[in-house]
Amino acid sequence: MDEIRDDSPTYDIVEDIDALRTALAAHGITLPSLGVDPLTLAGWSKHPPLVALGNCNVVTARRLAEALRVGAGG
Repeated sequence: MDEIRDDSPTYDIVEDIDALRTALAAHGITLPSLGVDPLTLAGWSKHPPLVALGNCNVVTARRLAEALRVGAGG
């Protein structure tokens, strides 16, 4: 089993998820299932848990794609 070393980076994944939720909301996008992936959280050792983006409907997927396209300058 991997152990967490004292020099391992720390992560505040809740803060990161809140920042993502806020950025998405600025584009009118809500991902209802946005949160911490419970499987990777349970097995976290030296790597941070994954962010679960969750499922969304096609309208939300289109809005997200459009926001990313515009943000990329296209």
